[in-house]
Amino acid sequence: MQTRDGQLLRIFLGEDDRHEHLPAYEWVVRKAREAGLGGATVLRGMEGFGARSQLHKASILRLSTDLPVVVEIVDSEEKIAAFLPLVDEALGDGIATLERVQVLSVGGGSRRGDA
Repeated sequence: MQTRDGQLLRIFLGEDDRHEHLPAYEWVVRKAREAGLGGATVLRGMEGFGARSQLHKASILRLSTDLPVVVEIVDSEEKIAAFLPLVDEALGDGIATLERVQVLSVGGGSRRGDA
């Protein structure tokens, strides 16, 4: 197993946040892919609150809950730094964090092609 230094960019958004007529999380993932970043994952939270301290919670009785969404992107420090201006454009009331990480490449680090 190979390891290398990298960064984890974590972007906290609301499910209903939009940018350029798309859900903001979807816009971020598309831009990350266009930028050739290593990978992006969108995680949907069950409950949370943001800058306005309004609680958002999953409930059977509510159809539109604007649940918390987290986009995680991992790559080199240089590639993440180049991507940050785009994130700033899409954030709105969201917040982003950076963490130093050790990236583990399993299977020689080769990427599988998209279908």
